[in-house]
Order: sequence, then C-alpha cells, then structure tokens
Amino acid sequence: MKNEKKADTLGDNHIGTSVETPLRSDAFDKTDDQKIEAISFHYQKIMEELGLDLTDDSLSGTPYRVAKMYVKELFSGLDPKNKPKISVFDNKYEYNKMLIESDITFNSSCEHHFLPMIGKAHIGYISSGKVIGLSKMNRIVQYFGRRPQVQERLTMQIFNELKTALQTDDVIVVVEAEHLCVSTRGVNDKSSKTTTIEYGGQFADTQIRNDFFKMI
Repeated sequence: MKNEKKADTLGDNHIGTSVETPLRSDAFDKTDDQKIEAISFHYQKIMEELGLDLTDDSLSGTPYRVAKMYVKELFSGLDPKNKPKISVFDNKYEYNKMLIESDITFNSSCEHHFLPMIGKAHIGYISSGKVIGLSKMNRIVQYFGRRPQVQERLTMQIFNELKTALQTDDVIVVVEAEHLCVSTRGVNDKSSKTTTIEYGGQFADTQIRNDFFKMI
C-alpha cells in the first residue's frame, strides 16, 4: 500500500528524473518482433485480469494490435534506429534574422500514466552559418514525442538536438500540450493546457524573445 501511494503521488506531481529518457542498457537487445510478441502476451494477461473475454472476435486481436502500436508507432522514438537523419546546409544566402517554424503538431504519451499528450511545438533559431531543412524540425519533434515523456524533457530534448545540429545556442523551443492524464482522470480538467519553453544564446534577450512570441 505504501508503494502504491508513492506511485500515485509521483505521477500526480509530474516528476521527471533526467533530460535523457530513462532506458535500460539492454533496451534494444530484442528485435521489434520479439518485443511485440512479449508485449502481446502480457497485455492479454492485463485484459484477462480486467475480466474481458478474449474469445470474442472484437477483442481477440487487441493484445497484438496494442503491442504493434507500442513498438512501431507510439514508442518508436525510443529506438535510435528511428532517429531522423538531420540535413544541415551552409547559409550561403547569409540570412541572419530569426527563422521560425510554428504549429508543429505532435502526439506523445505521459510516462506516468501512458495516456496521450497532444500538442504543438514552435521553434525558432538564428543561423550561425548553418540552416536546417524545414521538414527536419518536424521530424525531430515527432521523434522525441514518440516515447513515454514528460513535457519538460520533450522540450529540452528538441532544444538540445537543434543546438547540436545547427551548431549554435541561438535556439528557442516552445511546446504547448493537452495532457489526457489531466483531462480524463484525476482532476478531470477538460480545458487546461501546459506550456514549456527552453532557449539560449540571443534568445536570452527579452526583445528578441518577444519578437519570437509575436510571430507565433
């Protein structure tokens, strides 16, 4: 009972432990097919504990469908082999003002309850000599979103990836999301959303940061 109360408290307090997603050292020893098979077996047991009749045609394939969805879709961003290749180019046209890509949609999952976290990311950067393909920013957001997450970590992972790729600190990331762990359980608040921000370099300047906010 003590451990159960601790789990409830940690989840409701939205605790995150590190910037890196917590992974075991053997996280990728199994193939995707082996993971799907194992998850399917265990999910079947969960459904049986809930009292569901898996001989019913509508339910019989659910454990496999859920397992495949976890490995191939919802949590595919855990596997480094799915990380998008990041294309950057020399800024030959010497554009030295802010570039912004806003309203990048993503779906993620709260790591405390495995419920959806749905939102948008807004990204800005000032080139220090490199530019990135526009679609690559979307792919970075989606890659880090497709794993169990807390929103603060998601924001920082996107920020750090862009800083590394663009070789500059002049990056800003804003993430806005609705958490179904808030809207469908617990407090059951249907209208709230969560906003997180990370920035560095020139975006520490209030005026430059405000210019970014005006454009998103």
